[in-house]
Amino acid sequence: MSYGLESNITVFLFFIGVLVVFIAQIRLSTSYSKYRNKRAFKSISGFEVARAILDANGLEQILIVEVKKELSDHYDPTRKVIRLSKDVFHGTSIASIAVAAHEVGHAIQDKEEYFYMRLRSRMVPVVNFVTYIGYFVSLIALFAGIVGYLKVGIVLILATLLFQLVTLPVEFNASFRAKEQLKALKLIESSEEKEVKSMLDAAALTYVASFISSIVQLLRLVLMLQDHRDD
Repeated sequence: MSYGLESNITVFLFFIGVLVVFIAQIRLSTSYSKYRNKRAFKSISGFEVARAILDANGLEQILIVEVKKELSDHYDPTRKVIRLSKDVFHGTSIASIAVAAHEVGHAIQDKEEYFYMRLRSRMVPVVNFVTYIGYFVSLIALFAGIVGYLKVGIVLILATLLFQLVTLPVEFNASFRAKEQLKALKLIESSEEKEVKSMLDAAALTYVASFISSIVQLLRLVLMLQDHRDD
């Protein structure tokens, strides 16, 4: 394969990776904007939904706190706290109750010691360490030559890929639990189930997109490494 063609392919792969993530983020933003403006039939807030599901699953000790940043909702397994953004915490929209229920899904996973969640938690310090060290090694490798730099980049992406792979079942399972809890506790009407699913699917798609993007970027670096070895 000629250098020009190889270069064009790697550039193409780079933009494909970026485009996949961009499209997923656009879909999430569009879905969130759509469903944040649609009030749920029962007009209960994200906080009330989260509290109801937690209490129904014997998780009365889990705190729910409000944070300012939009779409920063998450469950902290270390401190046993669910953090909901202002709109989700106070909002009574389809988006608010879907996001709140999803985060409670993670709390239930934690209680039940869901395998992939436990595995991801154990991987966090390792991945952070590899990434932290990798940046310093990358600087050194850059001076040593492009081949060394590419090898470090491949290792970093592999670590990211492994973490993303474990994250996928965690997120999909949390969404499944959210939908089941909302239905079982009658927190939504049957007519709202499809809308909740659409909102949660859009959020899950961002994780899938990031995983695909990392695979594409890994392939790009491997091709670049092979090209330089052939020189």
